[in-house]
Amino acid sequence: MATHDDKAAPQTYPLPHSSNDLHGHVALVTGSTAGLGRRFARTLAAAGATVIVTGRRENLLSEVVDQITADGATAHGVKLDMTNEQSIIDAVDAAEAAAGPVTILVNNAGIPDAQRAEKLPTDLIDRVLSTNLRGPFLLSCEVARRLIDAETPGRIVNIASMTGHHYAGGGAALYSVTKSAVVRMTEVLAVEWARQHINVNAISPGAFHSEMMDGMVDRVGDFSHKLPRKRMCDPAQLDSTLLFLCSPASDAVTGTVIKVDDGQLPR
Repeated sequence: MATHDDKAAPQTYPLPHSSNDLHGHVALVTGSTAGLGRRFARTLAAAGATVIVTGRRENLLSEVVDQITADGATAHGVKLDMTNEQSIIDAVDAAEAAAGPVTILVNNAGIPDAQRAEKLPTDLIDRVLSTNLRGPFLLSCEVARRLIDAETPGRIVNIASMTGHHYAGGGAALYSVTKSAVVRMTEVLAVEWARQHINVNAISPGAFHSEMMDGMVDRVGDFSHKLPRKRMCDPAQLDSTLLFLCSPASDAVTGTVIKVDDGQLPR
């Protein structure tokens, strides 16, 4: 993304203005060793970005990097613990050393609580808050700080959840609270960094097949027959939304939360 000048001449755009070309960009995706994050990493790499695959499980880092490389794209693995501030700083340093400045950040890492609120132990409360909210906030600030210093535009996409908008019960109260906070974080950081041309948006998925969702199905049983379209969504159905928010096509879109839930929940 080229540096913007507020006093520059008006830009001209092709018809239609819909490019998803991410060549020349470095995209850091948190929690990208499994689930939706792995799909996000592969999708951004397929669009031309150099992807920084992150996670705590080092054996899976190399597995995802090898998969992206086999696809003909470029990726690097970086260990990252979202509950540790120094790990967050070190991960951005490592990403820059391997591929250059991070211009796209996808805050995907998250963990469930999977218990009723009154039964949550304090250590689990702290882990959920640190992984789902504190870590993404710290990482967003770290990436934004470097973009601002370099006078370079960027994209931040936060992965929220439909539970952040509508909660039907069932033992995910704290998870729902964190995802609601991620929605608000998206809106306020978009305002903070609009002048620096850092677009901050979010995606709120409904029930999609993933490591986390499959674990929930194991606990409570398959509920897809209760959904309006009698199905769980496939992670591939998030590709177009992710690419739009990370690409030149969304240049004027910031502070927006896109709900992708197949009509599963009321508005």
